[in-house]
Amino acid sequence: MLTQPFAGWVTSPAHAEDRYLDVRRGEFKPVSIAVTPFAGDPAAAAQATSIITNNFKRSVFLAPLDSKTFVEPIANPDQTPNMDAWRALNAQFVVTGRSGRSPDGRLQTEFRLWDVSTGQQVAGQQYVTDPNNSRRVAHIVSDAIFSRITGEGGFFDTRVVFVDETGPPEHRRKRLAIMDQDGANVRYLTRGDDLVVTPRFSPSSQDVTYMSFGPTDPKVLLLNIETGQREVVGNFPGMTFAPRFSPDGQKIVMSLAQGSASNLFTMDVRSRTTTRLTDSSAIDTSPSYSPDGSQIVFESDRGGSQQIYVMSANGGAPKRISFGEGRYSTPVWSPKGDLIAFTKQKANTFAIGVMRPDGSGERILTEGFHNEGPTWAPNGLYLMFFRDPGGSSGAKIYMIDVFGRAEFPVPTPSFASDPTWSPLLN
Repeated sequence: MLTQPFAGWVTSPAHAEDRYLDVRRGEFKPVSIAVTPFAGDPAAAAQATSIITNNFKRSVFLAPLDSKTFVEPIANPDQTPNMDAWRALNAQFVVTGRSGRSPDGRLQTEFRLWDVSTGQQVAGQQYVTDPNNSRRVAHIVSDAIFSRITGEGGFFDTRVVFVDETGPPEHRRKRLAIMDQDGANVRYLTRGDDLVVTPRFSPSSQDVTYMSFGPTDPKVLLLNIETGQREVVGNFPGMTFAPRFSPDGQKIVMSLAQGSASNLFTMDVRSRTTTRLTDSSAIDTSPSYSPDGSQIVFESDRGGSQQIYVMSANGGAPKRISFGEGRYSTPVWSPKGDLIAFTKQKANTFAIGVMRPDGSGERILTEGFHNEGPTWAPNGLYLMFFRDPGGSSGAKIYMIDVFGRAEFPVPTPSFASDPTWSPLLN
């Protein structure tokens, strides 16, 4: 994919000092933005406009205006819009653009972002690519606009691997599948011959590690999303749980069952050498690295019930950080390093929440029956998780922002669980 600034256009990477909205203050009013219909090829333009608008609807921080209220038709997306008309609609920003085939058959998509208060263009970019990348281009445009306004990294040009579930509750067929973060472009990565659980993306590549349960002992597998190549990285006696990558993608940390206990081990992906991190009679599981790789958060019942602990990535004495009422599980460190997401069970209620790495500032984002398995967007502003209402129904995936302001279902072809969010693709 080619990215080109136009002469006179403004290219604006995300810089916190230039942002229009500080999303991490917690108290904010979403920025109103008008995504005008793109010009160019009717099908390509309509698709770009629709995807960008829908992305912003799910962003929480940007509020796209209803196109039915637009009073100014944009005949030429290169011309400055009539700012008085957009001020009358309380629009803070206006997006104009076009998308269509260039003479060589490639897809050419352009956008401009206009600040209504100043009347100036504040961002603009052109993308030239294979027409098969049309949805990706719309996501990349969305990320560029989101980053220019918020100063935060984007998250639209990402994918999610999840466990696709079909069949009756007592005999579920579970396959690995991958989709765009908005639920589009679903394709299957395994055939469903073996049970698969806990897929986890590498933070540094398009590799996924997961557990596969076949006729023999459970295996830790490594799958390259682009090539489809898979290899066994661990085939251990007994049960293995919850493998997860280190931030540099060079190690996998996991829980290995030994009798009635489970302890944490790391494995070097290249040499396959393992190092033991914990040595207790408790069940230590669901480990997750801090983004700098120096610490690991995990769940353990060493204190009598499931709680969250933090320790050095090299092992050593763990420190308990969860002290609320209930049991805590599936901790995951934010890519920003500022928060740890978790599942909390109290009576028959399962909640998804966040806390600081020292255990302070606990906040519940959503709760109900059987919410589980949070996974972070690469910018640390959103989580996906799955909710299983039980009975004859099945699990579905949802997305929520880190402040718990809005929750959205993520469409999947059938029941779905265990989502894992990829790094940015671009």
